[in-house]
Amino acid sequence: METYLLDWANLLLRWLHVIVAIAWIGSSFYFVFLDSNLEPPKADDLKKKGVDGAIWSVHGGGFYNAHKYMVAPQGGIDSKLHWFYWESYWTWMSGFALFVVLYLWNASIFLVDKNVFDWSPTAAGITAVLFLVGFWLIYDTICRVFGFRKNGDRIVGALILVVVAIAAWLACHLFAGRAAFLIVGAMIATTMSANVFFWIIPGQRKVVAAMTSGKPYDPAEFAIYGKRGKQRSVHNTYFTLPVIIAMLSNHYSFLYSDAHRWVVLFVLMLAGALIRQFFVTRHAWHLGKARHPWPYAAVGVLLLIGLVAWMKPAPEAPAAAVPATVDYAQLKPILEQRCYICHGEAVQQKGLRFDSEDHVKANAQLIYQQVVVQKLMPLGNATQMTDAERAMVKRWFDGGAK
Repeated sequence: METYLLDWANLLLRWLHVIVAIAWIGSSFYFVFLDSNLEPPKADDLKKKGVDGAIWSVHGGGFYNAHKYMVAPQGGIDSKLHWFYWESYWTWMSGFALFVVLYLWNASIFLVDKNVFDWSPTAAGITAVLFLVGFWLIYDTICRVFGFRKNGDRIVGALILVVVAIAAWLACHLFAGRAAFLIVGAMIATTMSANVFFWIIPGQRKVVAAMTSGKPYDPAEFAIYGKRGKQRSVHNTYFTLPVIIAMLSNHYSFLYSDAHRWVVLFVLMLAGALIRQFFVTRHAWHLGKARHPWPYAAVGVLLLIGLVAWMKPAPEAPAAAVPATVDYAQLKPILEQRCYICHGEAVQQKGLRFDSEDHVKANAQLIYQQVVVQKLMPLGNATQMTDAERAMVKRWFDGGAK
């Protein structure tokens, strides 16, 4: 029953996480597009109102005319003021809840790979959470110290690249491969949400309160809130694609099983950041405000192509020890040693049990996919299934799963 309920929690939390993440990322992408395409208004009435930029757009059969004010609109705000922050908060809360249910609750299975680092599940779980908190503290300190210096953006960017590379190396030398990829993605995603919670929204609240108070205020006094909020918002934009690829790639065992998986993860995220830079700068290029950003996309694509070529699998040596045909009697000892612990009489993870010939036959396709094709099972290879044993499963399946 516990496994059954955890599976439902996993499904529903993942569903919620994807929905709110789409809402957050979508709004983030839209506002980056909006800021990059706004043009100073030409109409005198808009200038008098304090409109700093405007854009016409069409969607769903209607026309939209968005205006951006850098000061309080004359006449005040006569409709509801919408704040974009719950999308961020719910993305993090649902993601962390999913992390607890799937990874921390089953730390011995999902976090610990004794071939990588032999430690207790408790220590692994605490360290995983420290990755999330630690990266935020380091990033925030870097932004505070270097963010508004000369060439501050470049300094911050370079330092964050170094910190991410170190974190990827550490994670891949401490945790099971799949968990390592997810933890690196989660630590950056935590920083994105922390930017919203600690800096962007509090700063905006102070500015809005001053603008709508009806009392005189000095815009210069509040300019720092706008600058800091914009800075952190831009950082979130560049974090987006690296986070998404880190989260997706942990589902592909050929990536996190590579001997140099931390390099694989870092290159994937770097390529994502470069490609995101292309799309951000492309809007400004259309308005003649920047050079064509094709070099960013080109470098990002070349990194991906280089990764594909570098990771090309070597030809498999023939499995001389594997019999020409394998039947259930030959397969059963492998299942007993490697699979019964999670799929036997006592425990049936995912509602599956492989301690009888009928059950194994009914799930032959699934076993082949998980054990041979994707090499996802056993999870983290906790029971140390060998390549020869996987070859036995393959021969059994190819022979008709007898």
